[in-house]
Amino acid sequence: MAETSYSRDRTALLLVDPYNDFLSEGGRVFPMLKELAEKVGLLDNLRALNRAIRAAGIQVAFVPHRRWEPGDYEHWDHPSPSQRKIMQMHHFARGEWGGEWHPDFVPKPGDIVAQEHWGSSGFANTDLDMRLKQRGITHVIIVGLLANTCIEATARYAQELGYHVTLVRDATAALHPEGMHAAHDINGPTFAHAILTTAELIAALPKA
Repeated sequence: MAETSYSRDRTALLLVDPYNDFLSEGGRVFPMLKELAEKVGLLDNLRALNRAIRAAGIQVAFVPHRRWEPGDYEHWDHPSPSQRKIMQMHHFARGEWGGEWHPDFVPKPGDIVAQEHWGSSGFANTDLDMRLKQRGITHVIIVGLLANTCIEATARYAQELGYHVTLVRDATAALHPEGMHAAHDINGPTFAHAILTTAELIAALPKA
């Protein structure tokens, strides 16, 4: 892939679903991805990226999943398997600790906090595209959870909307190694313009 430059005026970091349920000990989903998250250094890499992106003056956008509430999905004609699991397990429940931001990834003044997405894509049926384009964003760096679901769906949608898309292979995780492999080695190269490590991306950012 061609070397990419990341203009501070045209680039945004999309931080997808940084909830306690995904990222914190005691979260409902964390035990299922903990092994892979620790193997790639997910939390440390997300922290390093968050610091570097903010130091470079690049826009940060939070891309949150729908926080489960009683009644969600129950009368839908065809909720997806993932939505059925959320309905059963109450992932990211509104008003509960699991549905709160991980303490290291809390929105700051000036950050975009998009409308919550019901499915996997952070763009579908939300205001994310409009809010990015109103700020002149053309390049998106997409990190968070899960690599082969919300990250992939959000990144594919971004490419269809005309954004330059960067994936960061060690700033995400999945429930199984096969999901990570598919996201970065099979599916990602068909739509992402760059697939980098955290260290490679930080090196490519504009200097603070």
